[in-house]
Amino acid sequence: MMYFLVVAGFVLLLVGAEIMLRGAIGLADKFGISKLVVGMTVIAFGTSAPELLVSLNAALAGSSGLAIGNVVGSNVANILLVLGVAGLLMPIANEPGALKRDGWMLLAGTGLFMALSIRGQIDLMAGLILLAYFIGFLTYTYLREKQGIDAAGEMYEHEVDDVDGVPDNLLKIIVYLLIGFTGLIYGADLLVEGGVAIARNFGVSEAVIGLTVIAFGTSLPELAASIVAAIRKHADVAVGNVVGSNIFNVVGIVGVVSLVTPMDVPARVINFDNWIMLAATLILMPYMIGRRERLGRVEAFLFLAAYLIYIAAIGYGVERLLPA
Repeated sequence: MMYFLVVAGFVLLLVGAEIMLRGAIGLADKFGISKLVVGMTVIAFGTSAPELLVSLNAALAGSSGLAIGNVVGSNVANILLVLGVAGLLMPIANEPGALKRDGWMLLAGTGLFMALSIRGQIDLMAGLILLAYFIGFLTYTYLREKQGIDAAGEMYEHEVDDVDGVPDNLLKIIVYLLIGFTGLIYGADLLVEGGVAIARNFGVSEAVIGLTVIAFGTSLPELAASIVAAIRKHADVAVGNVVGSNIFNVVGIVGVVSLVTPMDVPARVINFDNWIMLAATLILMPYMIGRRERLGRVEAFLFLAAYLIYIAAIGYGVERLLPA
């Protein structure tokens, strides 16, 4: 039964996120909101909605380890797994410096989350700091891009163009939004219930389930979007999608959830998984703030191999080697 709950949760999350995303884009279009703003906000929220709902549901259910593990694990999966798969399908070429600002913001946001989590809890004050950072990032990005569409702005617009089946009348938009949010809510509930049951059945921590099974499931929208972008020869969009989603995850989602309820950060996340997330982010830096123009199939394969090694380390029980 617990496996059925997890699978059903995955399906509802993936379908719900996709339908909700189309409805949100349609609504934004009705109000005349530019593709740039939609790409920066709606797309990032849409692909990160599963992480938000699952983490919020888990935290409210008293499973903080699963909530934090979901965010950290999703960020690792977004870089190593999603970009690895996208890069194997179609080498990712991007204009040097196009995501320089976003790259620095992601690196700084990751460092901020790690610094705040060292205390072992993300409380109200920490959440307010993270949310202030996230709002500042969105405001700065919008004001800068409003002055003129640069390479990063074009990338955000491509993200919108890659979404098919956007409803064009208000009634259909409302139906899409209602169905999408319903799928997300029930999918998150089933996924958390099934994930907690699996953790208890196998005697592993909820954080481990959050870092692996749940993180993989909530990263499916990013994976699907990146595959579509690669097939349409917009592979560079995959990088922008991952960066935006990771910033949203580590400062936006954690900030929002901690305003509702404080979250305890497991020692294994502080001592190991946070550092893996930082390492994955640093690996991506040359493609954002450096001069690397292409993430080829060899690099993509290495990204995937690194992700598999990370999952293998979790399966081996690396937390046994870490200080309590």
